[in-house]
Amino acid sequence: MIQIFEKKDVLTAAGIVVILLFMPLIIPKFYTYILAIIFVTSILAMSLNLVVGHGGLYQFHHGVFYGIGAYTLSLILTKTPLPAWVAFCAGPLVAATAGLLIGLFCVRLAKLYFGMLQISLGSLIWAIVFRWFDLTGGDDGIHGIPMPEFLYTINNAYYFILIILVVCLVILYLILKSPFGNTLRAIRDNPQRCESVGINVRLHQLIAIVIATFFAGLAGVLFVVIEGSVFPDLLFWVLSLEIFIMCLLGGWFTFAGPVLGAAIIVSLRTFAGVYTEYWTLILGVILILLIFFLPEGVMGFIVARLESRGGKQTEG
Repeated sequence: MIQIFEKKDVLTAAGIVVILLFMPLIIPKFYTYILAIIFVTSILAMSLNLVVGHGGLYQFHHGVFYGIGAYTLSLILTKTPLPAWVAFCAGPLVAATAGLLIGLFCVRLAKLYFGMLQISLGSLIWAIVFRWFDLTGGDDGIHGIPMPEFLYTINNAYYFILIILVVCLVILYLILKSPFGNTLRAIRDNPQRCESVGINVRLHQLIAIVIATFFAGLAGVLFVVIEGSVFPDLLFWVLSLEIFIMCLLGGWFTFAGPVLGAAIIVSLRTFAGVYTEYWTLILGVILILLIFFLPEGVMGFIVARLESRGGKQTEG
């Protein structure tokens, strides 16, 4: 474990967590809500980065699994007498099952064809949710979803989501540092060479998809905890594009990049949207500048600068 977790990284992460623990005590409830949304979105972005940034897969419709997790929780809590803990467990598991079924078809294809097939299958699921009014509420969605009593207040929901976020980040970090994570990056860089040495490329890709969709479903469950409602837009391709932008903005090949990207996009959407409905134009300008000047993303740029500075100090 000492080799996996660097001491300075552990201290930095612990400091950030301590600060976040005290935030609800010193900031208004609205900002507590925004932070909780950032936490949820960070889990979603991290799950996408597992398969795209580290796996090299064209996961173009990742948002559909976010919606599946949210709708699974909502339908169980509103239409069945099952306890809440069953619904909380079922959301990620159903999303992972959907990821497995869709992945079985998609991993047979390469690159762009993989992405196009996933968009088609994901859009089919969205259309079913959008049209099946008797079950899903159609375009009205499902509102007034009952939550356990300990999640009634925004502060309790905040701490609940923060704990899950920390656990998810630790698990994803361990996965990426494991032999499986190293193999996944090797497949991303050169799948033909990996096949030539006996690695089952499709199996590793499928496992990565299942893991990523599980965490996406978990993020969908946590979204319902905050909002108390669910709607078909959660499964629409526009959300998937937004998650892609978060990973691109933060840095594909870094661990914490998607978290930073999620924080930037959610903050921009919230605060720039107050002043103008054309906040996406601001986002477009930022992305153009990013592609030209920081193609590795904000976090990628920071990591590169720190590494180069550390190298210079070592040489000195």
